[in-house]
Amino acid sequence: MTENDYLYTVSNLDSDIQYLPGVGPKRAALIKAELGVSTMGDLLRVYPFRYIDRSRIWNIAEIAGEEAYVQIRARVVSRTLYGPNGAVIPPGDKKLQYAVKRLSVIVEDASGQMELVFFKGFKWNYAKLVPDSVFVFFGKPSAFNGRLNMVHPEIDAPLPEGSDLQSGLTGVYPSTEKLQSGGVTGKVMCKMQSAALALCLPETRETLPEYVLSENALCGLAYAIKNIHFPADQYALQKATRRLKFEELFLLQLSLLKQKFIRSHGGPGLVMAKVGDAFNSLYGSLPFQLTEAQKRVIREIFEDMRSGHQMNRLLQGDVGSGKTMVAVLSALLAVDNGYQACIMAPTEVLARQHFANISKYLRPTGVRCAILTGSSTAKERRELHAGLEDGSIGIIVGTHALIEDNVVFKALGLAIIDEQHRFGVDQRAKLWAKGPGCAPHVLVMTATPIPRTLAMTVYGDLDVSIIDELPPGRKPVKTAIMSEGKIASVYAFMRKQIALGRQVFVVYPLIFESEKTDLANLQLGYEDIVKHFPQPDYRVAIVHGQQTNEVKNFNMDAFVSGRADILVSTTVIEVGVDVPNASVMVIESAQRFGLSQLHQLRGRVGRGADESYCVLVHDYKTGKEARARLELMCRTSDGFEIAEEDMKMRGPGDLEGTAQSGMPVNLSIASLARDGLMLAEARAYATRILEADPALQDPRNALLARELRKSKYDIKDYSKIS
Repeated sequence: MTENDYLYTVSNLDSDIQYLPGVGPKRAALIKAELGVSTMGDLLRVYPFRYIDRSRIWNIAEIAGEEAYVQIRARVVSRTLYGPNGAVIPPGDKKLQYAVKRLSVIVEDASGQMELVFFKGFKWNYAKLVPDSVFVFFGKPSAFNGRLNMVHPEIDAPLPEGSDLQSGLTGVYPSTEKLQSGGVTGKVMCKMQSAALALCLPETRETLPEYVLSENALCGLAYAIKNIHFPADQYALQKATRRLKFEELFLLQLSLLKQKFIRSHGGPGLVMAKVGDAFNSLYGSLPFQLTEAQKRVIREIFEDMRSGHQMNRLLQGDVGSGKTMVAVLSALLAVDNGYQACIMAPTEVLARQHFANISKYLRPTGVRCAILTGSSTAKERRELHAGLEDGSIGIIVGTHALIEDNVVFKALGLAIIDEQHRFGVDQRAKLWAKGPGCAPHVLVMTATPIPRTLAMTVYGDLDVSIIDELPPGRKPVKTAIMSEGKIASVYAFMRKQIALGRQVFVVYPLIFESEKTDLANLQLGYEDIVKHFPQPDYRVAIVHGQQTNEVKNFNMDAFVSGRADILVSTTVIEVGVDVPNASVMVIESAQRFGLSQLHQLRGRVGRGADESYCVLVHDYKTGKEARARLELMCRTSDGFEIAEEDMKMRGPGDLEGTAQSGMPVNLSIASLARDGLMLAEARAYATRILEADPALQDPRNALLARELRKSKYDIKDYSKIS
């Protein structure tokens, strides 16, 4: 037995689900493919995501057709088979038995009638639902053509008169269309869970020490597992849910924080205790005052760098909050102490923009700054490599080219990663190996506001600094929603802004580069813009991810330098592109973007002194939820508020409009969107335990040490790779 499972002992935990009654190899293979479930232990960790009350029998007359689910006790009145075009098929006509399209069954109770509709299983349901037979039917009611109906209800024999119904709380499990088609219905899942519980529950081992259960008022594991699947009542369900959620969040935080405690009390880090000439020269020559938030963050970074332990800090700052200046001043702290710093950006466009800004800032300091990207020439590379090896280059800005094996530093002391989610784990890990005998200090930066609960999970072992204050004088971007039918008025507004000397972004939702339809839409949109903004009065550039770097950089530069009035693009411009003269952001099909992504795109304008605008264009099919997202964008410009709402609406897995790959574990029952208070409680409790016993060597914590060795909580050390 491996220790991958946290519920049970050897015998039944690892047994294949095909051996459960009614499953078999074929159905087991389907369940594994759709849910990733192979063993009974896996199955019992698939928890219901909601519960239906089966304790009530409804009268047909009191059903309005808007209820989620209802249960009726009714007598079959009639049954009719229908073929193509609604033709009635006689039940004994074998020639037409394969032409059946629908089975309609009329049932009634003392209060009225209802139609039951079946689009498959005709033979079985027709034979079962004989007129005058009585059954209990359970399903979702709806109204169609003025008649109440229920499609594919569950069918059970009625309990004897006078019998008590069960508690009525029936779990609804995650499912897919393929599972439903393969016969793995909700009812089948409940039967499987019941069979697995009968085999495994007697062998349950506790996973949390007694003192943890007592201090947090948690029920035992066996009670929790039984009542999460088949609750005795609402109170039992609440107790079970709290226990399982707390355990999951607590062990996750314990794993992350244990890494942090070991690192902070472990081997030595680079000591950078000096604030020297380069830092003071830049700080003293700034033409503006740093915000209090920037000053606070720089103090936090300096404390880390001089502590003697490796810094691993996440710097969050909303669009335009001044993260780059914090990064430059942090890099100069490293230079003043005899070390080098590198700043790694996800795209060449962003790297070159950083380099231009940083070079300007560094003029008073005399510190040499260089840039290395994929398009650097062989001659440039030779000079760069020499400057890095002899230490004459103090700060280097670059893309993933910085992690190439032939890039060698004399003494890399600080690695700054901008928009780190754009880099793969292996790419980032290579950078840490370039330190002078031990890992450099690490500063991870992101302009994507991360909800506090998500930051505690994805970056749970990093210290977090937040620049929560914008520089004085920055005006909020005015945001409006427009339907695609009013695009002519959007174009008229763009012309007015261009006449004032401003520039315009127009963004299309090419979210995955493989989506040919999106690429076609982008091209059609570009052609439409060119038609309505013809040369020589207007100049239009286009940028997307399928262009070569050379073409992309040429077109982007045309816009940045002011040679193009309009930039039609995909979300490649989401991060970092700084064009102070751009005052309008038009986002086409805005309903397809997540809130955080819309906020990032909006942040590309409003960077100069002019009033700026964001126009969210949506199509006529936009639903209520998507409309609510767009309306929130008009109400607030607070990135953290937007990120929190985005997570509540869409879950933590898709905060950027693309698949999330940064989650250290898959949560089975807890929700970062809904369980923020419990997460904070679990983190505080884990901190308390580790302060007393950082290595979990106390015999009282033997169970916790065992749990953390299991694969679910064997989390990579993100401090070295984030």
